[in-house]
Amino acid sequence: MKEGKKEYFGPHLILDLQQCKEEKLGDYSLVFDVLNDLPEKIGMTKITQPYVFPYAGLVSEDRGITGTVVIAESHISIHTFQEKDYCFVDVFSCKDFDVEFAAEYIIKAFESKKYDKHVINRGKDFVRYHQAREAACLPQR
Repeated sequence: MKEGKKEYFGPHLILDLQQCKEEKLGDYSLVFDVLNDLPEKIGMTKITQPYVFPYAGLVSEDRGITGTVVIAESHISIHTFQEKDYCFVDVFSCKDFDVEFAAEYIIKAFESKKYDKHVINRGKDFVRYHQAREAACLPQR
């Protein structure tokens, strides 16, 4: 990445949590609190309160808690599956943030003992497109 200029739109942290503390995956308040507190902790701006609800699918073991919070920079979402001991979390932002801090905060909140973590720098073409477009709009001298 060039100094001072991003080469992408923004980071997308993707966490697949396993071997979580069982009661954490069914804890409505925990999901709400993570979604409510994390934006400020990573320097983001909440523009909605978290929307969190219990979910029970057509397959009984698909029950869990789902929640999302819209931030000015994009969104954060959490989907838990109590019976399957799994939790999916996404943190997507147009603004850089401390990905390691966010991952550790979430992993610790759900007490996950096994997880997959991926970070994708999204929107490389988005940035190039808009840089070229801005350059084309500059007045000629």
